[in-house]
Amino acid sequence: MSGVVTLVGNPREGSRTLSVAVEAAETLGERIGLGRSTELVDLSALGPHLLSTTPSAGVEVAAELVHGADVLLVASPTYKGTYTGLLKAFLDRLPSGGLAGTVALPLLVMGDPRHALAVEVHLRPLLVELGATVPTPGLALVESDIPRLGEVLSGWYDRVAPQVVAALREGAVA
Repeated sequence: MSGVVTLVGNPREGSRTLSVAVEAAETLGERIGLGRSTELVDLSALGPHLLSTTPSAGVEVAAELVHGADVLLVASPTYKGTYTGLLKAFLDRLPSGGLAGTVALPLLVMGDPRHALAVEVHLRPLLVELGATVPTPGLALVESDIPRLGEVLSGWYDRVAPQVVAALREGAVA
């Protein structure tokens, strides 16, 4: 078991999506009793290796971290109304059922609130297809809400923490 793992699918190093995801995962881990310490898989550093035919130790380590997560926060900016191709390329490397036993939480950061459904219509089904338990609605965060991130995340934690704890107790995690 590795507690909370944060998977960030932004191709830009040091992105807002990364900052939001780390804060969300650390505080959620604390709220659900797994501690504030999380593992981070930042795909911006792995992009060039994801489509390579040669094995990459970094990609393999990242896949192992994601596969072994108790709770996996999957975050991406919204590109063309959905998650990034970088995130999809990484998740496509996982085997069928590769997230079985994992409680996953989808999070999309977007410039326009019209894309808010993308977290439920696109990212959630991908995580479920990989075998994850997704017990809560995903978080669709509009960039204009980032200055009040603490307030937005506080409301989100209040809604999702009990469901995540229940999913963990029900044996989603072996």
